[in-house]
Amino acid sequence: MTSYRVRTHPDATTPTGPEDLRLLDWIPGKAESTIQLGSRAGSRFFNGWRAPRAALDLFLLGASVYCVDKATRRDSAADVWTRELSVALPVADVDAWREAPWRETLDFLTGDRWTVTPHAESRSPLDGVRGVPEDVTPVAKVDAVSLFSGGLDSLTGVIDLLEEEPDRRLCLISHNEGDQASTAQKTLIAALRAHYGAERLEVRSLFLRPAPAAAGQARPLPSERETTTRARSMLFLTAGLALASSVGPDVPVYIPENGFIGINVPLTRARSGSYSTRTTHPQFISLLRGSAARVGVSNPILNPFRLKTKGEILAGSKNPDLLRRLAPDSISCSHPEAARYAEREQGNCGYCFPCLIRRSSMAHVGWDSADRYAWDALSGKDLLDRNTRRAADLRAVINGVYADHPDRNIFRNGPIPDGEHREFLRVWRGGIEELRLWLDGATGATAEVVRLQERAVRRKAVASARAALDREADDPSGRRTPP
Repeated sequence: MTSYRVRTHPDATTPTGPEDLRLLDWIPGKAESTIQLGSRAGSRFFNGWRAPRAALDLFLLGASVYCVDKATRRDSAADVWTRELSVALPVADVDAWREAPWRETLDFLTGDRWTVTPHAESRSPLDGVRGVPEDVTPVAKVDAVSLFSGGLDSLTGVIDLLEEEPDRRLCLISHNEGDQASTAQKTLIAALRAHYGAERLEVRSLFLRPAPAAAGQARPLPSERETTTRARSMLFLTAGLALASSVGPDVPVYIPENGFIGINVPLTRARSGSYSTRTTHPQFISLLRGSAARVGVSNPILNPFRLKTKGEILAGSKNPDLLRRLAPDSISCSHPEAARYAEREQGNCGYCFPCLIRRSSMAHVGWDSADRYAWDALSGKDLLDRNTRRAADLRAVINGVYADHPDRNIFRNGPIPDGEHREFLRVWRGGIEELRLWLDGATGATAEVVRLQERAVRRKAVASARAALDREADDPSGRRTPP
């Protein structure tokens, strides 16, 4: 087990505990902190507002879980995936935290085995932090908080929310570590403010990560980082809940994400279970709602797109002209920095799963173009024709789209809560169809792989039909013999 202890007010003395105990020291603005909040230029995320203590404790959990996830390599686990993770967390209400189902919530999200051990701390995580009021203070006069990643779904969600109610004011929260997504967020926010007015958008950008080793740290974290991070949505949502609760307990937090990628049904058996991300899976959102409410944070978490495909989201936009103009500047990519190493234009790579979903949704409304992508998956040039590792997602999509899927597959990445399995089945089938229609227009190497997969599916169907006929022929009663 890899154990961490979170300290919000570290003592000057040498920390007690086993030598392999890792410390997550929360000291905003100080080099000795092992949770880095803000870049070298500083961070204004907490300036001028303060959430109730329950929401700050929840945010501290989100920040800690994110840092633990990134600072603990999966290849150190016995199965090279499932880690045993323990976090000791300072909170105000220890009894409430002990009752909340954090193990179930975090285990489902990251595919690991978590232990969260709360211990009493009377001082707030923000006591003594420069620019933070002493009393609970709203971040701004806003009606809702919306997570804003700079992707196509979050852009569409913000436009819809602003169009629905002309007087609605939003607080947008983004998280970044200084990458291409940060550039997209800034570009889109500037365009949205120019169109709707700066007074309708309060923006808070969160720069947070496990800190690099630095002089003064009691126990620097290991230098190597895990790349298969699953806990980012935990950080994103708990930060959003803190912002919303500073305004009031009924202020909602919106997480605009299409339902197809939300349930994220594995396209191949190798990607089943926690190997497929669950960052916006309805089961995780349900578990987080319950856990947050148990520790005193009741703000609603709403996904207005949970029962829509990405193509349906674009088709239903409340301002399609604005969305179409801004869409090329959005980043939906899993690794937007990849193009830099191939000396191509950075942005959407074009070959990862989110990029493929993005292109099929754009094709659904007639907006698709290979421009603004580093690689053209629809032709397969430099992907399938060279059989690079970059082609893994494209091959999985082709294999998954043209395969025969039983309805029960929607449960392969987790249970569907609230009796909405039929609705999510429709969304999943619709997303598959959007991908298939887009791939039907493939050329070059991609078209050849599509044809091979279609032939394989037909051969399998013929073989299955013949086997069924053989079973019937072997049954003297004339009744069909089950396989």
